[in-house]
Amino acid sequence: MTDEARILPAGSADSTADWRDGVVYQIYPRSFADSDGDGTGDLTGILEHMDLFAADSLPIDAIWLSPIYPSPGRDLGYDVTDHTAVDPLLGTEEDFDRLVAACHGRGIKVILDLVMNHTSDEHAWFLASKASREGPYADFYLWRDPRGFDADGNPIPPNNWVSFFGGPGWEWIPERGQFYYHTFLVGQPEMNWRNPAVEAAQWDMVRGWLARGVDGFRLDVFNAFLKDPDLRDNPVIEGDSPWNRQEHRNDLDHADFSDLIERFRAILDEQPGRMSVGELFSGGTPAAARYTRGRHIVFDWSLMEAPWTAPAFAAGIDMRESAYGPDLWPTIALSNHDRERQATRLAASVGRDRDPDHDAIAKAAAVLILAMRGAAFLYYGEEIGMVGVDIPRDEIVDPPALRAGPDFPWYDRSRCRTPMQWAPGSGAGFTTGKPWLRLAPDADQRNVAVQSADPDSVLNAYRRLLTFRRASPALQSGAMERLDSGTADVLAWTRTGGGESLLVVVSFVDEPRRVDLRALGGGRWVARIGTHRERTDVGRDGFLDLRPDEAVILEAAPG
Repeated sequence: MTDEARILPAGSADSTADWRDGVVYQIYPRSFADSDGDGTGDLTGILEHMDLFAADSLPIDAIWLSPIYPSPGRDLGYDVTDHTAVDPLLGTEEDFDRLVAACHGRGIKVILDLVMNHTSDEHAWFLASKASREGPYADFYLWRDPRGFDADGNPIPPNNWVSFFGGPGWEWIPERGQFYYHTFLVGQPEMNWRNPAVEAAQWDMVRGWLARGVDGFRLDVFNAFLKDPDLRDNPVIEGDSPWNRQEHRNDLDHADFSDLIERFRAILDEQPGRMSVGELFSGGTPAAARYTRGRHIVFDWSLMEAPWTAPAFAAGIDMRESAYGPDLWPTIALSNHDRERQATRLAASVGRDRDPDHDAIAKAAAVLILAMRGAAFLYYGEEIGMVGVDIPRDEIVDPPALRAGPDFPWYDRSRCRTPMQWAPGSGAGFTTGKPWLRLAPDADQRNVAVQSADPDSVLNAYRRLLTFRRASPALQSGAMERLDSGTADVLAWTRTGGGESLLVVVSFVDEPRRVDLRALGGGRWVARIGTHRERTDVGRDGFLDLRPDEAVILEAAPG
């Protein structure tokens, strides 16, 4: 069976099963590779670095491209002016088609980031809608009359909804004489999904990308699409910011949202093997599991909040397994374009910021992502242990971060979007020009070229683990059961399936630990792979001696 057939068999009735075995690699296009020296990554740059995903390097199953659409850049691509086109900053329409063809030629699928909750205020739809209450686009956005006028004659917003990025959620447009709503920036007006014409236009756009060979979509903030039709106030609660001082009962997770997503899935199912992964704007593991039922897969961010301790990850695993049960399939991600780099965050969570700790934790985190049950998502640069970068205020490119304050705590997303580090040198192999964001201070030492030559590097640990997972039915789609390791700092679980039985053991402490394998059951265990290249001592006396932050995958020995 070819790799492509394994991932997406033709004629599959349920594409969820076809995708859940795979590993998806997220690319932030502006920061991956610059082909023309302008300092910004582009589609041709991605195409020129496809060897990173060769079978003997990082054998992934799909790439997920963060937004590639034309945008004024106020939210770095998540404020879209045309959902059907490629941003000229990133390349041409032909560049995109060449990239899709190259990916498919390697058995790699292509997932696009689909931003359908809102557009840019420079989108042609919004410009027409703002200009008049009449015409085909008049009702494409959430427009409402004022609730009244104050003593000074100022219009009063329709309700108490606020913006996640701080300030009111309603913006007054004098020429139309109405407010429009924006969950995020003022320049990101909310689509009116209760207008059938909006839904039809969005489905046409989706079909257009499918016709160009796109295999799936990541749905940005998909549980925010539908609002309460009566726009009732949100209840006021205690919280540390205006957004958190509301219970978002009426602007998120509306009851008929499920019907809308079912219609979206029907569009994908017109072409077998297509998929979607939904991003919940709010809600934890139970909500992610609930929205997964009868659909494709949904991101669960709960493990991104966990500190680097065995009890924290044990609790997260238990919650996930309970919520999903044996029939639903979770996702696994420890970082993305909105969150701190995983090794930086995990090391800092327990006060361990030294470089040796960083790399050991980076390797162990790779085992967590690739050996837990679920569809695995890797963020670019994690395979070399890239760090979160301190960006001076005058270089910050994340608009909300510039407005951060006591009433609006905000993580600067620039920290985790810095250029990919390919090689030593002034541009780290990313560009021959000036990078659009500053490079990490360790870029000369922490890069693909240097780590490729080091068999003990983070990169080569990822390569070995990905190759092992690709050949392991238990890791791809097997059942998972967490075990009591008998050691507070060590996490253990089994994966079973396809005639294979594996035991995964991970240490979360910077000291040696000993685990009694006999107490974990299953007879005799033999080491197969781990964060260190060789473990010939494992299983000889029934004990596993772990080095600091070491992870090992063992297989049940026959007989």
